[in-house]
Amino acid sequence: MSKIISQLQSSLVQSDTYGFLSDNSVHLAVGSEQIDLLDKACFGRPVRTVEKDTHWFQLSLEEAFYLCYSLKCLKINGDDTGPQNDEELWHYMKSKKKTFPCFYKAYSHLRMKNWVVRSGAQYGVDFIVYRHHPARVHSEYGVLVLSDEGDKYLNGRLRVWSDVHCTTRLLGSVAKILLVLYVNKNGNSDESPLCLANYTVEERTITRWSPEQCRERCSLEATQQKILTQA
Repeated sequence: MSKIISQLQSSLVQSDTYGFLSDNSVHLAVGSEQIDLLDKACFGRPVRTVEKDTHWFQLSLEEAFYLCYSLKCLKINGDDTGPQNDEELWHYMKSKKKTFPCFYKAYSHLRMKNWVVRSGAQYGVDFIVYRHHPARVHSEYGVLVLSDEGDKYLNGRLRVWSDVHCTTRLLGSVAKILLVLYVNKNGNSDESPLCLANYTVEERTITRWSPEQCRERCSLEATQQKILTQA
């Protein structure tokens, strides 16, 4: 996946591609080669239009900022202005999504580890992640983003046992494990994207405990230990 992303990065830089802010997303016009690379790298989704010669892709705020800020391969224009700098984009995206700083830190954390990150709204989580392209493999984790700060939206989830039970049960029914990413701001404000360097991420997985599976696993481990002892 890292090789494909490098190819996409090079292609966007060489073509001097621009994106355009559109409320809670970013649209960009791309050529046929970039359509293929965006699909392989799993960024955004194609948008159907009546234009025959122009292909449009829609990026989420996290995807667009990752290409612009982390990979330095995309420029983004405002409504009636030229290219936005990192600070201007940061404040715009925060205004559209209050949880953007924590969500972006979680998104970039997973992307930097070569996970493919897609929206998890269909499964009641923030993201779902894949080891490879979604056409090739099943997603392994459903991701929820929490924060160590007093964010009412982020920290209002998984506070009671029923929330944990419902989430793990739903994800378990589609063969996924709940991955909780705790974004620690470490006392830093979110007034600038420079704060991201001081944020840290703690990973935890939560699964439903099955007595039957545990008993079978313990029995298997005991048998294996007995065989090793006899040998």
